[in-house]
Amino acid sequence: EGETGTGKELIARMIHGNSPRASHPFLPVDCASIAPTLLESELFGAVRGAYTGADRDRMGIFEAANHGTVFLDEIGDIELNFQLKLLRFLQEHEVRPLGSAHPKHVDVRVVAATNRDLQVMAADNQFREDLWFRINVVRIVVPPLRERTGDVPLLAHYFIRKYNQRYQQQTRITESGLKVLQDYLWPGNVRQLQHMIERLSLLAPNGRIDEHAAQDAIRAAEPRERGSETLAGAQMDQIRKVLAATGGNKSRAARILGIERKTLYRKLEKPDSAAGAE
Repeated sequence: EGETGTGKELIARMIHGNSPRASHPFLPVDCASIAPTLLESELFGAVRGAYTGADRDRMGIFEAANHGTVFLDEIGDIELNFQLKLLRFLQEHEVRPLGSAHPKHVDVRVVAATNRDLQVMAADNQFREDLWFRINVVRIVVPPLRERTGDVPLLAHYFIRKYNQRYQQQTRITESGLKVLQDYLWPGNVRQLQHMIERLSLLAPNGRIDEHAAQDAIRAAEPRERGSETLAGAQMDQIRKVLAATGGNKSRAARILGIERKTLYRKLEKPDSAAGAE
């Protein structure tokens, strides 16, 4: 458990990758983003005709991850009436697809994460106490990145390797660049660091993340009110570079740039913009 963006999924992936289950699937599920009415079929599956539009049998995530790991992110957002079904699955290791009378045995490790205090929620009857006891087997509290700045260089190098491989580049970071990143408080935690490294991997001058590049990236991430022509031109240069690196994928480019997709579209629609046509 820990604040949003502290790297809980990254830790879950490391647990999976260093276990005997590593050769089997790792499937993450964002419980907060799935409508409560759809969560059961998403996790347990459904048979043809189970509901309107179910024109074929659909395997659930637990069955698809058999012998592997399922990461249930934001488990604290699951509704109370579904928590009992999840508890039963954790106890019996069986799934019953929606509309089916026959259970299926599955062997899957479940790693759950939350940014809420489930113990307090259980005491307030907002989370099933028996489910809390069941999932509280090995508890890992993940501190915010500002409280573990020694992890910043390790994470920065990890993300640089990841994005160098993805974008076929040779970006590197200097000691002075790392020092700037370590001194930053990271309100968005590991997720913010990851996005910033991805952006720097594409935009750092000469593929070199030094103190000036890191400082510029941090300043760009902080709210400010500046609207000069020079800034607008610099922004368009960045947009062009990121769009080129993502093959024109505007959704991915917007995420890398740290702006909403509609904001990117608005910038591209300006008459003086020649970047990223559909």
